[in-house]
Amino acid sequence: MSYKPLDPSIVYLITGAAGFIGYFLSKKLLKSGCQVIGIDNLNDYYDVNLKMDRLEQLLPFNKFTFIRGDISDKELITELFEKYKPSVVVNLAAQAGVRYSIENPDVYIQSNIIGFYNILEACRHNPVEHLVYASSSSVYGTNKKVPFEETDFVDTPVSLYASTKKSNELMAHTYSHLYNIPATGLRFFTVYGPMGRPDMAYFGFTDKYFAEEPIKIFNNGDFDNDLYRDFTYIDDIVEGIERLIGKPPVDAVPHKVFNIGNNNPEKLMTFINTLEKTLTKALGREVQFEKVFEPIKPGDVPATYASTDLLQEAVGFKPKTSIEEGLQKFANWYVDYYNKK
Repeated sequence: MSYKPLDPSIVYLITGAAGFIGYFLSKKLLKSGCQVIGIDNLNDYYDVNLKMDRLEQLLPFNKFTFIRGDISDKELITELFEKYKPSVVVNLAAQAGVRYSIENPDVYIQSNIIGFYNILEACRHNPVEHLVYASSSSVYGTNKKVPFEETDFVDTPVSLYASTKKSNELMAHTYSHLYNIPATGLRFFTVYGPMGRPDMAYFGFTDKYFAEEPIKIFNNGDFDNDLYRDFTYIDDIVEGIERLIGKPPVDAVPHKVFNIGNNNPEKLMTFINTLEKTLTKALGREVQFEKVFEPIKPGDVPATYASTDLLQEAVGFKPKTSIEEGLQKFANWYVDYYNKK
């Protein structure tokens, strides 16, 4: 259960540093006095202004260096590793989104497969103490057994996004085996919070409310068999990563995979009702979404539910933020950021 605290004397490379998780992790590392090299291509998959605003909060730290670039650019990644010699790499750069992958497969192969391959190659030729990388709960596909455990069968992904994340785990395992690269994959479960991704449902629902448009709920209006999601607050995700950074695997093949989820799945409708209540509190007036129910979309899964036993055993941590607390922080931020009062 032991892990080393963050070491300010070494260099941390965070890919996707202007992204949701990348920003919060970079901020935590910088506040701890660490040197952080951040790379991000600042693509327009969602509002670039939000990415720039995150970045603006990191730039004042004198130990932060930002490179605008793409991890699929092998020459750039090679140069970056040779110049800065990072000891710890946290790869959070990826093309996200299940539904988007159905219409735009090319960008997923570029970023999630080729980009990750470039990171692995760079770690091979410039040895690192630890490579931590983002996987996803989507690798579990339509797994019926709950909670999802890291030892479960995950060979039946239902989206290209999930396939790329499963591929990352296999690639990392191979590189760990061949080149002794200590690597840890993190299966994130529906991360949410302030400054989050606008393509996520909770953010989109809030946007729709203020645009006076109905929200679409993809559960057929079946409340008895509603979708379940393991919603995980951003601070819990960052604490989990921070603890795992200091605990590289030491097995014969130094590669491990961990779930980071709330271990407490909520019905989608419960989450939506809680979001209405937190927005009501943030605004000081009653909020109710106009709801339209539609069939579940291709690539979506009916439930995500993380077992966090391995994480707790490894670093003594289990995500603990309730959706009431987490969504209130999001609602307060949204109302303030978009000046909705």
